[in-house]
Amino acid sequence: MLLGIDHLVVAVRDVEAAVVAVEDGLGLAFTGGGRHEAMGTYNRLAFLGDTYVEVIGVFDRALVVSSSTFAVGNAALAMLETGGDGLATYALATDDVRGDVARLRGAGSSIGEPVAGSRRRPDGELVQWTTAFPELAPDRPPFLIEHEPRGAEWGAEARAARATFRHPGGGAVRLTALELPVADPGVVAQAYGTVLGIAFSEGWRTQVGEQAVVLRGAADPEEVPVVRLLAEPGTPPLDVLVCGVRWIRTGRTPG
Repeated sequence: MLLGIDHLVVAVRDVEAAVVAVEDGLGLAFTGGGRHEAMGTYNRLAFLGDTYVEVIGVFDRALVVSSSTFAVGNAALAMLETGGDGLATYALATDDVRGDVARLRGAGSSIGEPVAGSRRRPDGELVQWTTAFPELAPDRPPFLIEHEPRGAEWGAEARAARATFRHPGGGAVRLTALELPVADPGVVAQAYGTVLGIAFSEGWRTQVGEQAVVLRGAADPEEVPVVRLLAEPGTPPLDVLVCGVRWIRTGRTPG
């Protein structure tokens, strides 16, 4: 079952500079990340509960290109080589990726078979997951991911700690909506339906778990995705462009 937006994949040319920009511009703290050693990329993660922002960079282009099953790395590389920093793709969380893929493929979806993945944390721990990929691009449907529920990032203790974590800017910040600029919302919505079985309502809006995905017709190819964040009551509103993404933060209503 699809649970919600798992993470945003923001491709950047300089990961450490991007971390500073997000921390300074948005007040988000990065507390995870590591290297995809065999795949040529590395990342840093800012968790918003169980959803997170991944800034990802390339340390070995040849490894990325040769890793045909690592669709995220290739999507990030394509973004960097054609448009610079920006949202390359995103992931939806599921609690049964193999079951979801079997159901979708049985209905005619072109989504790929589940693929195991891993990343080595700086502390040496191996974080593992299973993904299933359609064709990835900023205007294409996202991929699916199911995390191995253990260890310092996805074990019960880690998830409980994230639920109460307070970011410097906004406290318990959560992602509420992702707005994607696309040339033709109808065509993109049809692809979401065919590949993932997701339907959009009037206004090209769909709800996945607690988060909304909105397709926005974009006449200007320079338009960027919008990420809407909800922070604790009293947090000053924010509207900034960082890493090729527009971030809009509002505070919760007291009570």
